[in-house]
Amino acid sequence: MIKLTARQEQILNLIKDAIENTGFPPTRAEIANELGFKSANAAEEHLQALARKGAIEIAAGTSRGIRLLGVHAEPATPKAPVSLMMSLPLIGRVAAGSPILAQENLEASYSVDPAMFSSKPDYLLKVRGESMRDAGIMDGDLLAVKKVDSAKNGQIVVARIGNDVTVKRYRKTGTLVELLPENPDFKIIKVDPEADEFALEGLAVGLMRSWH
Repeated sequence: MIKLTARQEQILNLIKDAIENTGFPPTRAEIANELGFKSANAAEEHLQALARKGAIEIAAGTSRGIRLLGVHAEPATPKAPVSLMMSLPLIGRVAAGSPILAQENLEASYSVDPAMFSSKPDYLLKVRGESMRDAGIMDGDLLAVKKVDSAKNGQIVVARIGNDVTVKRYRKTGTLVELLPENPDFKIIKVDPEADEFALEGLAVGLMRSWH
């Protein structure tokens, strides 16, 4: 049994809650802000201690590269037999004005084990660009998406603004919707749902790395 300090248990629970609520682990800055640390470096030190104790694994190069290990991880799910695999359409570049699942947007279909995802997805979306890099979502990755028409603050969503489809973190204050990138090189997109042509196309429920 891994023996953790009270602070380490607190951070571990914070990571679990973030994964459960948004599908992704928190950044160092979010951990520092939540627990009142003066800097993200303090959060990093605790994460490194958790990694040394085998509670988490830290992936280099992304601010959300944290994975729960051992007894702290979700129970391992046996690989699904072929009969339980589900087929998901892969959406490539979305044609202007077309529904996201329109035939002209479909690139292929993938057979996947639904147990891989936090919630049953409806389609895979090929990620374009680096705006969600620090959430560990890279150009060319396949984002598993569940169709929804509403979201909670902090969740990663697929949104349509006019003819553009984008992956961003969702935040709503009053009537204003903000779509937040996870890369400081990109700007926040502000949307007035009453004035702008805006719709939620889905909620990110998992990620598959594309081999290319």
